[in-house]
Amino acid sequence: MVTDETPGKASGKVEPTTGAAEPPDVPVDPAPRPRRRLGLLLSVAAVILVLDVVTKVLAVRLLTPGQPVSIIGDTVTWTLVRNSGAAFSMATGYTWVLTLVATGVVIGIIWMGRRLVSPWWALGLGLILGGAMGNLIDRFFRSPGPLRGHVVDFLSIGWWPVFNVADPSVVGGAILLVVLSLFGFDFDTVGRRQPGDESGPVGRRQPGDESDPVGRRGAEPVARPEADPS
Repeated sequence: MVTDETPGKASGKVEPTTGAAEPPDVPVDPAPRPRRRLGLLLSVAAVILVLDVVTKVLAVRLLTPGQPVSIIGDTVTWTLVRNSGAAFSMATGYTWVLTLVATGVVIGIIWMGRRLVSPWWALGLGLILGGAMGNLIDRFFRSPGPLRGHVVDFLSIGWWPVFNVADPSVVGGAILLVVLSLFGFDFDTVGRRQPGDESGPVGRRQPGDESDPVGRRGAEPVARPEADPS
């Protein structure tokens, strides 16, 4: 006599299950990489650099030192001066130190630009880069000599020190970067930084994490089928 029995039922034992079936792996398209902004940074810097160089060449050719040319009375004038200091005639007498600092700034901005994502940071850094390079050209190639060259300034407004195109570009770019930092705009992200963002892997859970059902399931012991004594 042949009995129709199903293995596992003859002994009255039920094979334990290992839990709900895992869903099949579905390929997930990687998130699109944010667009790099090095090109925008260099474009802004190039515009500032060209404006600075051209206006300085014209100022040297058309203006005479010590003879201001009126634009708006005595308040706004074209006034040609040679500046051995930093922007707006600050730190005069430290020409070679300022040259080395400006060179380091240029190198740092170009290196940082490879990771740049924010267009606003690209604008700010481009303004600084263009202005720094414009004044560096004077430091290297104008008298009295390399690393000690005096910067050409030509625009005077009221009591403000005489300046050139590069000076407000550097200062304006620095102010823009400070404002961006205060309002949560990072150079390597698009848009504002969200509250609660932390460095490191965000949202990644470890196996066994109580808030992760997958982790809890993975931490439970797996039931093994018992051997059928028959």
